[in-house]
Amino acid sequence: MMIDYQVRLINFPNSKTRETVTPNNDGSYTIFIETSLSKEAQQKAFVHAMKHILGNDFEKIDIDKIETDAHSI
Repeated sequence: MMIDYQVRLINFPNSKTRETVTPNNDGSYTIFIETSLSKEAQQKAFVHAMKHILGNDFEKIDIDKIETDAHSI
């Protein structure tokens, strides 16, 4: 399976946000990762974001279960 995505490093206004993923209209995804994280933490944030993409989490409703599943894999 091929996934089209791009990664952007940004400064989130909320210091608790490490990463977020946005599905785009063309079927691709944009992964936003906090710039102030260490390189290792940025890599972990990327892996976490990819788990959401690979898990088809954008089609699910229960956010708590989504996060639990993404952290347990």
